[in-house]
Amino acid sequence: MSNPTVFIDGDQGTTGLQIRERLRNRTDITLFTLAAAERKDARRRAEAINACDIAILCLPDAAAREAVGAIVNPDVRVIDASSAHRTQPGWTYGFPEMAPGQPERIASARRVTNPGCYPTGAIGLLRPLLQAGLIPDSYPIGIHAVSGYSGRGRAGVEEYEGKDAVNAPSFQVYGLALAHKHAPEIQAHAGLAQRPMFVPAYGAFRQGIVLTVPLDLRLLAPGVDGAALHACLARHYADAAHVRVVPPDEARALTHLDPQALNGTNDMHLGVFPNEEHGHVLLSAVFDNLGKGASGAAVQNLDLMLALQS
Repeated sequence: MSNPTVFIDGDQGTTGLQIRERLRNRTDITLFTLAAAERKDARRRAEAINACDIAILCLPDAAAREAVGAIVNPDVRVIDASSAHRTQPGWTYGFPEMAPGQPERIASARRVTNPGCYPTGAIGLLRPLLQAGLIPDSYPIGIHAVSGYSGRGRAGVEEYEGKDAVNAPSFQVYGLALAHKHAPEIQAHAGLAQRPMFVPAYGAFRQGIVLTVPLDLRLLAPGVDGAALHACLARHYADAAHVRVVPPDEARALTHLDPQALNGTNDMHLGVFPNEEHGHVLLSAVFDNLGKGASGAAVQNLDLMLALQS
């Protein structure tokens, strides 16, 4: 029996390059991409996507929709790394640790949409706590996240690593209109009744994310405290290979969070930092925006889909 064929459409971008690198030495698949001269040839791209078993789309949203629209072979399965389909009916959300049974849903899906990098951390923190009733779905959630500049794609890499890199800012907050495209995705998959306030930023480092969510215990149900929030997350991720909930003693010893701590991995660390005196709790997620936030997640989803296919 021949190996399943995996086609990466858009392998020249930051996510696509890392996916290709992660799959380069695999012997259980046949990996192919298009030559540079064929990438803008709509006919050739349609032929390629219809000839594969699983297509991984690392494209801008409009191009991803176009690629999916070109599929006429009913056997082709898709992992879309763009944000085009993350809240669309008929697409399975590719966050295996999000909910019980999610790995199985991904494994059997025809269409899988990779989570956004920021939403991976936000949903990873919030969904279990909302599902357990520890945070009401009406809570006014605020999220702050700092990503490496590769989160902007090739434009970010060029700004910080190109000929004018000396002029690149050391830190910049963006999304000041509070209309970031990840907010609806976070709301939908975390289970929030209203749009969260999401404030993202870029730092002068290539990759990695620290994402934080502050909570005021006075707005939660009586008896909900940092220990209860931690216990809920620890139970939810007890068997997760790639998500670790930092133990309370270890969290108390921390004085800072390094966004680059998990670079090059598909892992995510979640933390709960309570201040009992003031009734505040800070939730945190640390992970690689090109790992668990993009390429690592895509390969994790691919492996789930291949296991069922084989």
